[in-house]
Amino acid sequence: MSKPTDLVQGTLDLLILKTIALEPLHGWAVAQRIRQMSRKTLHVGPGALYPALHKLEHNGWITSKWSVSENGRRAKYYTLTRAGRKFLGREAAQWQRLSAAISRIVRAV
Repeated sequence: MSKPTDLVQGTLDLLILKTIALEPLHGWAVAQRIRQMSRKTLHVGPGALYPALHKLEHNGWITSKWSVSENGRRAKYYTLTRAGRKFLGREAAQWQRLSAAISRIVRAV
């Protein structure tokens, strides 16, 4: 099973941004969506998730606001900013190039 420490540097940011781009989510829901979308391969724990969310917010790529979650608790919901969408586009394109190159090497060996 992959863990955030096993991922290529910067991949967690990309996964979080892509997940939040689909809809505003609170932190726990971001981790669950990543797990769900990866077919339970990727598990992002709070020790990696919340520092990454804080960094993304500090960089201006996401914003947050407090709201009530589906279970009636107060939770911080994250939304992608315009700058975050641009950054996500660049990072996704870079990831496609990198993953294609790695795949070519793995298939050849």
